[in-house]
Amino acid sequence: MNPLNRSTHPAPALPERVLQFGTGVLLRGLPDFFIQKANEQGLFNGSVVVVKSTGGATDDFSAQDGLYTLVTRGIQRGEAVDESGVISVISRVISAQENWQDVLQAARNPQLQIVISNTTEVGIQYVEESIFQHPPKSYPAKLTAFLYERFKNFGGSKHKGMVVIPTELITDNGLKLRDIVERLAKHNELGKLFMKWLKFHVRFCNSLVDRIVPGAPDEAIRHELEEKLGYQDNLMIVAEPYRLWAIEGDERVQEMLSFAGADEGVIVEEDITFYRERKLRILNGSHTLSAPLGYLLGNVTVQDNSDHPLMSRFIEEAVLQEIVPTIPGLPDDPSAVRTFAEEVLDRFRNPYIEHFLLNITLQETSKMRARNLPTFQRFIDQTGQLPQRMTLGFAAYLLFMKAVRVEDGVFMGEATTEKGVITYPIRDDYADYFFKLWQQTTPTDEASVRQFVATVCGDTTLWEADLSQWAGFTEAVADHLHNLLSLGVEATLERQMVTA
Repeated sequence: MNPLNRSTHPAPALPERVLQFGTGVLLRGLPDFFIQKANEQGLFNGSVVVVKSTGGATDDFSAQDGLYTLVTRGIQRGEAVDESGVISVISRVISAQENWQDVLQAARNPQLQIVISNTTEVGIQYVEESIFQHPPKSYPAKLTAFLYERFKNFGGSKHKGMVVIPTELITDNGLKLRDIVERLAKHNELGKLFMKWLKFHVRFCNSLVDRIVPGAPDEAIRHELEEKLGYQDNLMIVAEPYRLWAIEGDERVQEMLSFAGADEGVIVEEDITFYRERKLRILNGSHTLSAPLGYLLGNVTVQDNSDHPLMSRFIEEAVLQEIVPTIPGLPDDPSAVRTFAEEVLDRFRNPYIEHFLLNITLQETSKMRARNLPTFQRFIDQTGQLPQRMTLGFAAYLLFMKAVRVEDGVFMGEATTEKGVITYPIRDDYADYFFKLWQQTTPTDEASVRQFVATVCGDTTLWEADLSQWAGFTEAVADHLHNLLSLGVEATLERQMVTA
């Protein structure tokens, strides 16, 4: 079987207009996909030069001339999606370790306009270092060196400024990256003129990405797909149908990002707070709310939750009846919140993605505080009532945090499911806190359980609020927790769904 390359799949040679830091699957499955689509529609007509910062090997990309297959599989608007296409936007991949001069040479390209990155959340951190190393160690230092080279080469021309769009999953990623670059410029004494050019002619945009891109399919599925496609592809990746890239920018940014017009999944607006809030409350919040309950039922993945009749209904009703009403819509699109929620429920049902519930429970306490407590508060303020399904989800989280022992420094929980007794790690900064509280609690004593709940809900250090002030909340959580302990998880969930 012939390998995928430009001899078997010719692609037009387009000018390099985008510099991409990172070869990861998210960038290849989202921004590069959008650029590919825009090129096919004649809206962008540019290619992407990629900088590989970690390690030196670029052999797979060289062997395939930068081509790779993006397989899109999942559920969209209730219909199954199974598509594939060749992405041809990558012109070349440069190893920062081995060919740093080539990166600096790219800075001298007058047609280059955009920088995108995904170096993980750890990548956007200030490291005090010289940008004149070959290469600098941190991503922000590499970017600063690149921008300084461009500034010098074009004499600080305002027409050779750039748009920089980090996609790392941190709030205000663009503003944080700009701050680090400015600090590095000062540390390296790059001069006032460069600082002025940075300020006025390099636009750092906050952005939000939302697409699950698991990456390479397992070997058996890859071979099956290769037989169907008729070529070998060592860079093949799989993604879900849903896609969103929200970018904060003005009219100048919109003009430079002409690829945005190719797909409704790219949004360029001056304020993307709505999209970030919508994702945090609905997608992330429902994950955090449902993962402990589903896992204690014996489910392993998000799809298992969707396949479980009671759990599926619990999630759908919590999302549509308790979370969605607390999120203000867009003035010109009042249905945007519910539409997104329905898309999220479709994404949960995707049979091609293994999203493990145990992974979702990582740092569950902090996630519960950030993602769901504001929703509780808004629902109570709006209705004067408690969100009943979310309250059960909170009680299940408290049970999930019940460690029975410590193994090699890891707190271990235990649950009895239809599949038998399971043990699981509690990977949470507050695991010790809950371990000590549960040790002081008698699970079979209802009064002891109620005292445990009262202590947790009233801990303002833990929640940055006093949850016991929500009328009836402590009592309702205690009722649920007592039922979970005495009746079992499935019986408690069934009772809740009958009375809901």
